Amino acid sequence: MGNRKFDKDKLIKYWVDGADDDFDTMIAMFDSRRYSWSLFIGHLMIEKLLKAYFVKVKSDYPPYIHNLFRLAEKSDLKITDDQKEKLITITAFNINARYDDYKMSFTQRCTPDYTAEWINRLKDLRLWMKQLILL
Repeated sequence: MGNRKFDKDKLIKYWVDGADDDFDTMIAMFDSRRYSWSLFIGHLMIEKLLKAYFVKVKSDYPPYIHNLFRLAEKSDLKITDDQKEKLITITAFNINARYDDYKMSFTQRCTPDYTAEWINRLKDLRLWMKQLILL
């Protein structure tokens, strides 16, 4: 990675635009009562914002990982214990929605109330991350 030449602003825009598209998809999935998929897409949204932040602060391509807490660590992002727990939980949405052996229990956990609660948390994280990226 390190020395490859790239347009930093263009790469940040790529990740932020992808996250914005995922935000719309997350809401559409929630509105159509596809709750587990809504949270899965929410994970992708936060992952893309963390990758945009990584590019901003490291001036390099982001790592090929999906663990949100690890992405925050690799970005030297200062987070609270509460934010750490949220990132760990949201990372599990990726695994639980993707693999069949986890899908059943995850889908059952994704009630309208549970999902709405996490959608609100994802929205808060999104706004916080976008502020950090745009500073």
